[in-house]
Amino acid sequence: MEDIIVRGAPAEYVCKVDVLSELEGKLSVRGIQKVLLLTGAKSWEAARYYFPNMKDVEVVREFYNGECSLAEISRVATLAKTLDADAIIGVGGGKVLDVVKAATHESATQSILIPTLASNCAPWTPLSVIYTEEGVMTHYDVYPMSVDLLLVEPRILVESPVSMLIAGIGDTLAKWYEADVQIGGITNPPVALKVAHYTARLCADEMFAHAEEAVSDAKEARVSGAFVKVIESIIMLGGMVGGYGDKYGRIAGAHSIHNGMTIAPESHKALHGDKVAYGILVQLILEGKESEVEKLLPFYKKLGLPVSLQELHIPTKWIEEIAVQSTRLVESIHQLRSEPITANEVATAMRQLESSQLVEQ
Repeated sequence: MEDIIVRGAPAEYVCKVDVLSELEGKLSVRGIQKVLLLTGAKSWEAARYYFPNMKDVEVVREFYNGECSLAEISRVATLAKTLDADAIIGVGGGKVLDVVKAATHESATQSILIPTLASNCAPWTPLSVIYTEEGVMTHYDVYPMSVDLLLVEPRILVESPVSMLIAGIGDTLAKWYEADVQIGGITNPPVALKVAHYTARLCADEMFAHAEEAVSDAKEARVSGAFVKVIESIIMLGGMVGGYGDKYGRIAGAHSIHNGMTIAPESHKALHGDKVAYGILVQLILEGKESEVEKLLPFYKKLGLPVSLQELHIPTKWIEEIAVQSTRLVESIHQLRSEPITANEVATAMRQLESSQLVEQ
């Protein structure tokens, strides 16, 4: 077994209503006097009403260019250095936060993250998913330091599109299926992997117990107990699986299918978590676990998670190319067994799912 490096959590994490009123104080105790604030137009519109007016900390706001690409990371890191900023604050969804994590690593500044969506565990994890300027995923980078400060304002998240929450539920559900296939077969796993495995199971349990109520509450913009449990499960529990499991707890088949989908231009309009949720079903078929697919389909349909390429608005003509892209040697789908998964196997599994009468029920 390869060495496991634990990067379990941000240095500080707080999730509560009105947490941003404490932001300046938390910056000051860290010796932060000047920050570059990176956000998107929609993200800033969602968060600006909750963002405090700084008295002693200088804030320079910048909008990101839409992709977490190497060029964008370099641009933001260079800007932070030019400004002589002590930290970069990321306000936004996963791609904004991934740019900030990468740029703070490159510029040797502190990372302060304020998510505007509960669509994945990006706020928690010390890694960034890297895309081309055209939106095709190429790889992900893991950083030696965890996030310095993560603040979650539930009112921002409950006002975000419900579709993003549903996608986050799908992405978090994958934590169990992708971690279990890697950790479940290890004899006498070390303690860190036990933590990751238990946390992955908790991800699924919390989703099955509270997701339906949380989505219902989100539609009414109600910050309920179920809603907070689900957003913390998406962000915190989801991030802890990889944080403690390292390469054994990050990704397996479902995320490889997502990565393969990025080859199709139509996929760029689909949400990350929705594509991962579909990838879970493909992974389970590859594992020969059709009975688990049958159990998941009613849950998917209640929430509105996609069960076919058609529901993702991706033409089936892309199946072969998606299969090839998702089985590149660098992809994590090969964690499913000792010998590599072939593109033909993936294409067959996808066709089985697309033509499945279970999906039509």
